[in-house]
Amino acid sequence: MKTKILIVEDDLPLAESIQEYLNYEGYQVEIISNGVLAVSRILEWQPALVILDIMLPQKDGLSVCREVRPQYNGYILMFTAREEEIEQIVGLEIGADDYLLKPVKPRMLLAKIKAFLRRDRLAESIAENQQVSEYISFGQLAINTQKRSVTLADVAIKLTDGEYDLLITLAKNAGNILSRNDIVEQVKGYYYDGIERGVDNHICQLRKKLGDDARNPFKIKTIRSKGYLFVSSGW
Repeated sequence: MKTKILIVEDDLPLAESIQEYLNYEGYQVEIISNGVLAVSRILEWQPALVILDIMLPQKDGLSVCREVRPQYNGYILMFTAREEEIEQIVGLEIGADDYLLKPVKPRMLLAKIKAFLRRDRLAESIAENQQVSEYISFGQLAINTQKRSVTLADVAIKLTDGEYDLLITLAKNAGNILSRNDIVEQVKGYYYDGIERGVDNHICQLRKKLGDDARNPFKIKTIRSKGYLFVSSGW
């Protein structure tokens, strides 16, 4: 079966050009041009990935993302024509996995899509070959790698796919400093470009959800000019 991708974009010439490009690459692609119809189609069709423009008629992309995320486990890649960091941060905070600035470069888009889907294949391979224990634990923090679930002091912690992938990468490298480049390469499969703020934003959200001190973090530490350190004690 072909991998399903839904494009939610009201610029039809752009959407159709992306659809043609991705169809040629072997994906099954549909287009929706407004946010209201997008919500029902995402939940009904459950595509592997949604390419979601922020500026949409009737319901904007951020609202669509916020509405579908509790019932949609696929990936959400947001398009934005503006470089305002706050808009990108909000998108990541409400459940988007990444974003791209317009004008869209087809090869970069394809690279991101392949990186997302590579995560799923890696997770399936790990589960099939039992290369990683089903449970990873640090004190009261418990990670079930098969169910992709996390609990802290027996309380379930709801994470987005991006936050979970980041946490499992940090946990598997506990005690070692990981640069942003290390993290992006392991989690997404493409190199950190020096501009992307997705890692920092996901770290910030992880700290909030895991009860870390934002001003003086002691569970996921920032090591100046080097990266991040997951501390195995203190959980």
